[in-house]
Amino acid sequence: MQENHLFEYAVVRVVPRVEREEFLNTGVILYCARQRFLQTMYTLDEKRLTVFCDGIDMTELAAHLRAFELVCMGSEAGGPIARLDMASRFRWLTATRSTVLQSSKVHSGFCEDPYTALTRLHALLVL
Repeated sequence: MQENHLFEYAVVRVVPRVEREEFLNTGVILYCARQRFLQTMYTLDEKRLTVFCDGIDMTELAAHLRAFELVCMGSEAGGPIARLDMASRFRWLTATRSTVLQSSKVHSGFCEDPYTALTRLHALLVL
């Protein structure tokens, strides 16, 4: 029998007009310390986003989502934040901010496999 591991996650949201506080879920970030797992999974649904906010710059949005991914991976291309330890990277990615790309509050749960949990949350909250 596999052991359950505590994980934390946040939903990545596109907030085109911050002052209106309207958003569209586009991804999930999941962190599981015991499994040394930090990963994001996102879907850039251009059709939905265009309907939601005409004029949004998809190229810029894709670059920002890719930056989240690089920070999760700890890639040198992710800049100085990507060089932090895994827990600090997760906290930085989920910090409250007033930008077009934001994350929800952090939630927690238990899982046997963090990747399976990430995939399930992505399907449930984004797709």
